[in-house]
Parts: sequence; structure tokens; C-alpha cells
Amino acid sequence: MIRPATRNVALALMTAAALSACATGGSYVQSDPYGNPTQQQNKTGRNALIGTAIGVAAGLLSGDSATERRQHAMIGAGIGALSGAAVGQYQDRQERALRERTANTGIDVSRDGDNLTLNLPDGITFDFGKSTLKPQFYGSLNGVASTLAEYNQTMIEVVGHTDSIGSDAVNNRLSKERADSVAAYLTAQGVQGARIETLGAGKAYPIADNSTDAGRAQNRRVEIRVIPLRQ
Repeated sequence: MIRPATRNVALALMTAAALSACATGGSYVQSDPYGNPTQQQNKTGRNALIGTAIGVAAGLLSGDSATERRQHAMIGAGIGALSGAAVGQYQDRQERALRERTANTGIDVSRDGDNLTLNLPDGITFDFGKSTLKPQFYGSLNGVASTLAEYNQTMIEVVGHTDSIGSDAVNNRLSKERADSVAAYLTAQGVQGARIETLGAGKAYPIADNSTDAGRAQNRRVEIRVIPLRQ
């Protein structure tokens, strides 16, 4: 079900775009001192932006899940989607690039169907209890960012996880702040922010035994999920 607030935002975007289209209508063309048309060119640019706004708004109104709505919104914004065998081939190439650019960095790359997951261990990304990326990790994350920017027909989910030590409130906040830090760095390196969603999962999804130091270390992580944009 689409939330009322989301529907209202989308309808507002579509209404604003329609009003803008009316305001910029007409066939009058203004010329510069050299006789070159200027207003028609500006009108064309405005209409392109109007079309994008309507496309994004229409995307927000369709789809039964947050992922589907984000997919439709990205397509409406002009980010191309993949279909059929092209999905697997595209992810094959991206997986190879990610593995090459993260080799010997401590980042683990795994695949489930056509979805890719990068596991960023807590120990190499953040100091204990902190959400600021370690400067020595920038180089490793640069390889990830350059790949994600190159293969832009994908959605990106950045999810922070913690071990079971501490309160839910602290773990949920810290995991979200760490996901936000990774996402902000990716965006600063050229990855489109519209493609990225961040989540703080706290201790809810352990991948190892929280009763041991080694297990807790594995659970403290940030995952980057790379999901192909499908038609």
C-alpha cells in the first residue's frame, strides 16, 4: 500500500509540473540581438525538467513495495532499466569489477541471484562505537564507489548492523549513522544519491554467534546491497 504522504507528495509534483507547463505554453519566440531564438530553447529545457518531474511522481504512485516504488521513480527520472538476460550479464560485469577493485581490502563480495552484497567489516571501517569512517579505509571504498558510479543501472541499499551488546536504542542509532556515513562517502565520490537508501538494522540480523568475540566482530558490519534496476 502506498502511504498517503507519499501519494500527496507525488500528486503535488505532478500538479506543479502541469501548472509549469501551462505557464510556459504559447508559440512566442524571443530572439537575441543576433536574431537567434532564445525563449524557445529555454522552454525546451523547462519542458524536459517537467517531463522528469512527472515521471518521478508517477513512479512514486506505482508499485506495491518501497523497492518497486524506488525502481519506478528512478526509471521516471531517466535512469535506464535492464531486462531479460541483460540483467545477469550486467551484474556479471559489475561483480568482476567489484572483486578486482576490492581485492585484499577486507571487503567481501557475495552474490545471491542477480543481487550483489558487499560486506564492510566494522574493524576496518570504524573505530569502536563511532560512526566516522576511518581515513585509511577511503582507498578501499573508492574502488567500490567508482564501480557503483560506472554501473548506474542499479539501486543501492546501505545497511548498518551491530552485535548484541548494548541497548536497542544505541545499536539502532549507531547502525543507521554508520550506514549514512558510507552512503555520504559514496555520494561524494559521484554515486547518484537518488539510487541510495540507508537502513539501520541494529542487532536484528546477525550472521554469526553473538556469544563469542569472533562472532560479534562478524556481526558488526555495514552491507552494501546492489540491486539491478529491472524493467
